Amino acid sequence: MPPTSENTPLLPSHGQNGSTSSSRRSFQELIKAEGEPGYLQSFKYFVFGSWLNLLLLFVPLSAVAHYSNWDAALRFSFSFVAIIPLAKLLGDATEQMSFSLGQTLAGLLNASFGNAVEIIVGIAALLRDEIVIVQNSMLGSILSNILLVLGCSFLAAGCKFSESNFQVTAAQASSSLMTLACITLIIPAAWNSVKVPGGVFSEEDRMDGLLKISRGTAVLLLGVYIAYLYFQLYSHHHLFQAPEGEGNAEEEETAEMNIVSAAIALLVVTVITSFCADYLVASIEEFAVRYKIPKPFIGLILLPIVANAAEHVTSIWMALKGQMELAIGICVGSSIQIAAFVVPLLVIIGWISNHELTLFFANFETITFFVSVFLTNTLIQDGKSNYMEGLMLITLYLVIALAFWVS
Repeated sequence: MPPTSENTPLLPSHGQNGSTSSSRRSFQELIKAEGEPGYLQSFKYFVFGSWLNLLLLFVPLSAVAHYSNWDAALRFSFSFVAIIPLAKLLGDATEQMSFSLGQTLAGLLNASFGNAVEIIVGIAALLRDEIVIVQNSMLGSILSNILLVLGCSFLAAGCKFSESNFQVTAAQASSSLMTLACITLIIPAAWNSVKVPGGVFSEEDRMDGLLKISRGTAVLLLGVYIAYLYFQLYSHHHLFQAPEGEGNAEEEETAEMNIVSAAIALLVVTVITSFCADYLVASIEEFAVRYKIPKPFIGLILLPIVANAAEHVTSIWMALKGQMELAIGICVGSSIQIAAFVVPLLVIIGWISNHELTLFFANFETITFFVSVFLTNTLIQDGKSNYMEGLMLITLYLVIALAFWVS
């Protein structure tokens, strides 16, 4: 509020000066609401708010390694480590923007940027025609969320509580959508296996059919995902809230950044992440060949772990606090975003950019996805969890990782 003096009127005049003063206040309120942190405070929190930000030193190192054509292991490792703090900063900026928005906009924001790293890595690989890396990284992100992260969350909560409860209706609704996404991957694989052995289709006809099925399915899945957001945020939002009196009381949190600072930070970090992702994808081929590491293992295991590092920690922390609805929402919700939003989005981007990305996965990947969704649905259908269920999920993930290591 501007300081007053003897010549300052208590009430604004209706003349030009009053109008200008009102416009200035409106603009100031637009860029920083009253009570929000200042720009210096926002910057300090964003840059110095976590020790993990020390890893940002690897961002310039990854650029130097890429343009100086250093050894593939250094280029891959530097880019790999650089994405870890960038993924956390993307999550922090999104969370800080959510404080200034309503529930609906916050939900849409989280849906859009919750898997920003996966989208960026996927687009970078897609534009380089690394179709296998795109498919494996997307599938790996889903598996790491519903098996590794959810399993660690169940295990962590089971070590502290004998049994944890959560809203079974919301969990079943989410898992049902995951099942639908799983089926959409099985259908192209089934169609391909039926058509190819008969010799009726040529290779061009087979690919044309897979592209039509995949692109049509992608549009339908995006429509279902929009309906799911409406279901979660509007019509049945009460199903996704923890019952009163269960779990620990959620701590009151306040914004550490104003909305403009958070938006600028989100934009800047997204651009930087896109460069690091491009460096990472560019090094995968040489890194895999020189050090005899299977590319499916890199795409399915390594890339999802670094892209989801921040979500992994948050989910386990929520489980330790007894907030299993939030933990499951992070794990299953993130998987749904990838399966019903990110993957269809990448298929459409490939359609626009003339890259032949389809929903046809190899038989082994399709079976792996199916059994993972099946086990997850089986364990959460009773609305309860314990450490033994966590061990089951983690064990399946390790078996899958081992299988892709020797592939």
